[in-house]
Amino acid sequence: MNEFAKLNADLEVMEHFPKTLTEKESAELIECFQKHFKNNGYTYFATETLENKELIGFIGLAFQEYKTEFTPAVDMGWRLKKNIWRNGFATEGAKKCLEFGFNELNLEKVIATCTEQNSKSENVMKKIGMEKIGEFKHPELKEYP
Repeated sequence: MNEFAKLNADLEVMEHFPKTLTEKESAELIECFQKHFKNNGYTYFATETLENKELIGFIGLAFQEYKTEFTPAVDMGWRLKKNIWRNGFATEGAKKCLEFGFNELNLEKVIATCTEQNSKSENVMKKIGMEKIGEFKHPELKEYP
């Protein structure tokens, strides 16, 4: 199993998603990212460490059209291997995504979403200066009782 598939099969990494992904679903996700990049000039990019080029996950931007009062919009997101959590990679990557989105793509706004239970991602959003504007039922994230 390749590193990206291992990431998507990890129960802790995928805790806030409805399910883990199979190797085939991970390959299909890469194809979706590639198509999104071709159509938009941005996507959720493969992310690796500078020191040893280890793939640690993805960080990037994606256009989202699910139905809410704040979409359609460009969403910033990340998914990283648990062995590198709490090392600042998500925060550093998210800051760079905002810079890229506003300075290179000339976006007017960038959103980010997470479940109420995902305090790690919410903390990253706070660290980069994002402001919580509300709560909603995300169609692609895990539902909690």
